[in-house]
Amino acid sequence: MKTWKVQAVVAASVWLLAACGGGSDAGGSDAGDRETALAAGSNAQGDGERGGRHGAVELSVLSSPPQYVSGGDARIAVRVPPGLRDKLELRLNGRLVTGVLSPTADGLEGVITGLVEGRNVLEVRHKHLGFLLRDRLVLTNYPITGPIFSGPQQEPFVCTTTQGAVGRQPLVESATPPGFPVFDASGARIGYSKTCSIETFVTHWYRSTTNQWRPLPADGSTPADMAKTTLADGREVDFIVRQERGSINRFLYSFAMLAPRGENPASPDLSLWNKRLQYWFQGGVAVGHTQGTLHGGAMNADILRTGTAIVHSSGNNTGTHYNLQLAAETAMMTKERFVERYGMPLYTYGLGGSGGAIQQYILQQNQPGILDAALPVQSYPDMVTQTIHVGDCELLEHYMDATDRANPKWRVTKNRSWLVGFNAEEGFARVNDALAPLKTALGYSTAPGTTECVPAWRGLTPLAMNPWYGQAPNQQLYEPQSAIAAIRWTHYDDLRNVYGVDATGAARPTWDNVGVQYGLRSMKEGRITPDEFLDLNFKIGGWKHPSDMVQEGFPFFGTSQAEINRALTEPGYFDPWSRRNMNLSPASDQPAPRTKGDPIATRAAYTSGHVFDGELTLPTIDHRQYMERELDMHNSHQSFAVRKRVLEKMGRADHLVIWFTDTMPGQPKASQSMEAIAVMDEWMANIRANPKKGIARNRPARAVDSCFDVHGQLIYAGDDAWNGILDSLPPGPCTQRFPIYGTSRTVAGAPIEGGIYQCALKPVMKAVADGTYAPWMPNAAAVAKLQQIFPEGVCDYSRPDQARPRRHHH
Repeated sequence: MKTWKVQAVVAASVWLLAACGGGSDAGGSDAGDRETALAAGSNAQGDGERGGRHGAVELSVLSSPPQYVSGGDARIAVRVPPGLRDKLELRLNGRLVTGVLSPTADGLEGVITGLVEGRNVLEVRHKHLGFLLRDRLVLTNYPITGPIFSGPQQEPFVCTTTQGAVGRQPLVESATPPGFPVFDASGARIGYSKTCSIETFVTHWYRSTTNQWRPLPADGSTPADMAKTTLADGREVDFIVRQERGSINRFLYSFAMLAPRGENPASPDLSLWNKRLQYWFQGGVAVGHTQGTLHGGAMNADILRTGTAIVHSSGNNTGTHYNLQLAAETAMMTKERFVERYGMPLYTYGLGGSGGAIQQYILQQNQPGILDAALPVQSYPDMVTQTIHVGDCELLEHYMDATDRANPKWRVTKNRSWLVGFNAEEGFARVNDALAPLKTALGYSTAPGTTECVPAWRGLTPLAMNPWYGQAPNQQLYEPQSAIAAIRWTHYDDLRNVYGVDATGAARPTWDNVGVQYGLRSMKEGRITPDEFLDLNFKIGGWKHPSDMVQEGFPFFGTSQAEINRALTEPGYFDPWSRRNMNLSPASDQPAPRTKGDPIATRAAYTSGHVFDGELTLPTIDHRQYMERELDMHNSHQSFAVRKRVLEKMGRADHLVIWFTDTMPGQPKASQSMEAIAVMDEWMANIRANPKKGIARNRPARAVDSCFDVHGQLIYAGDDAWNGILDSLPPGPCTQRFPIYGTSRTVAGAPIEGGIYQCALKPVMKAVADGTYAPWMPNAAAVAKLQQIFPEGVCDYSRPDQARPRRHHH
């Protein structure tokens, strides 16, 4: 693991740090101080030689980049030859610092405290010749409540410290609103909190023989049901875990690891820690303004029993918010606290599914140094580019259910894939459309099953786009309520620091479908007719600007009998597609208007690092359960969307391993995560032993593309497992076993990696001439209709996303 002094050179080049960074010392002044230190160090080295010793002295920060220190403390290291160690002194802002450094293999290490907010100068000088500066480092310190580089914090902000995983009232920060009310033990209001901070506290738990976490008795007695665990070195120990909880960057955090009984939490006993650290990332979709909750993964017994430590924050849960700048900042600050408290891990790997997988890809891209390895589960390359095709779902479902309801093709479930690209199924409870009876009663078309759009994504389009629809838990407690009522509850507003706001004060939206030719591939393959293709694109429409949207209808506020009665009797109230917020045809002879994304917002998605651009510098095992049969939202092509982006960015992807494990609805699901952790441990050991070989050439034998059956047993492993997906080779053994589906945009001609916010456009006549519609050759009437639908032209996917900044690097 490199120290942050080395990694700060890498991090400083990341646009995220440079553009949003931590004040004047984040870039140039630190470099200048470093030059001064190097010059002084060369003089000091000469002194060392005169004293009969040789070797450089170098200061570094272990816990964070020096320009991003938080909470007033930092774990530092001084690399120094043994003969010089007792001849050095440490000074912070000119003040002598004593008693914090302890010897290590290559120098000294310890935690310094008392940093002032802002710029701090840390120096190592010769103890007896104080004018001899051996090294110097500028540390920029920020409050533990943040922010560092994520921009203005969301207000209002709802505290969740009283929930089960923490159970503490937040600290009183004000006697009057605005804020979240704080109560005493009798239930009386005693003040308000704005940052939702709590005092740090430590709990010791034991694992019972019935697989429960229970508080360890404080009297030193041994519970009869205490479980044991055996460590890698053969030691059998009581399964006792120390869990530290507190608040960092306004979010809740947890540190957990095995601990021997009777330790003093103020001076923790680390003898059972194997020096491996797992950062647990959690998924979900949310629109912010809440502290969130600690996830059960923070206390995963299977991980903790091995001696590995787990760090987790509610701010690294995409079910809390989707601002991945804020998530990166939170992960950096949370790991900093861990390293200060417990020391440097041997390595840190990420684990987490869905949004927890996305965070790993985005975090290593934007904030290198927090993770050393990635184990994304049920991955997507990012979430912001998923909104592109997910935003098509209800437009297309509405077309099949309502607009084109007389077409018998849409009463066959599988046929619906011809438009949405996702898989469609019937026959399993999860995939049957619960609204089918109401649809039939109201005269809409329906099919026996559904596409992935319905069980997986229904409701997420309004959650992302409609300001009237979202909310935060416990928001009714915040004071004043007028502040809560003023929030525009959208994904865009959650990221207003990223996307910016328009003249109305609304956050700028990214969604765009100008030029998209829905169903193009299905028309070319003869599944839909040219007339059906034209009708679809004429009538499909788009989404209103969030500022013009209205509140949702049935079934978004429940399916009680009263709601059902209202849906059956009130015209337009039955609206699972959010039709009320669509741009539909104003007249039968006019095409439905498409939606233009805001170019400032789409550009910002890239420049903020929210789009995964394929830069992957960590050993990675991307593993997923194959759940296409039950139309799970974690559709399997996403792993290959990731790989394609990596190939396009880096020219190779042999450090990105893809594993699938089969599943069957109604049967227990096997997981390969523990195996992936074991393989990654081998991989990291190889890298430590042979650093010059790099990541790919250090892969252990098991770190190879693979697929597994429903019981988790290996079907096939080899570099040819997935042939035929991203190349023209014959399908590999795993490719044959696991069908891969697409999206509405791949059906429209977009590439598998997705992520095209705003397609390049070409005139309809050019599309006709270059064979875009072949084998169909549109006649004059069809060309005229295409030109009416697409006055600006149609998507030309041979050219890159027009939203992507022309010169984009990290």
